[in-house]
Amino acid sequence: MKPINSKEIKEIHNKLEEQFGYKQKLDYLFYINKDNKIFLMTKDFQKLDLSKLRVNSFGLYFGELEKTGLRLSISGSQLIGKNADKNILEINKIEEWLNGQNLECNKELKGWFIVKYKEDFLGCGYCKNGVLMNFISKRR
Repeated sequence: MKPINSKEIKEIHNKLEEQFGYKQKLDYLFYINKDNKIFLMTKDFQKLDLSKLRVNSFGLYFGELEKTGLRLSISGSQLIGKNADKNILEINKIEEWLNGQNLECNKELKGWFIVKYKEDFLGCGYCKNGVLMNFISKRR
């Protein structure tokens, strides 16, 4: 895991605004692993000496940088969802979604969407060709 520099953090904030209409700035430390997964930590974390530790991950798993954009984790969607104002897709088949199944969506929709059921944010899915692709593990 390595810290993300301020230029890359700005790019992440730009993606959040572009994809989801999220205009606020996240006041956290950003880290990224070799799989392009982004983790957030409180700023107090930088006071710790990590030089003697081998760590695979720490903090809140926020999302993953993909070629098609930023895919939010369940926690990431819950963190920004209330302040996002676009690309939010409300579903009514919560059981299927939580079991990792893909759902139908409008054929004209394309891209990343925050998935919402009533007041709960359930992660992020990718709409393409009338299918909302689910990235929640079926084992979960």
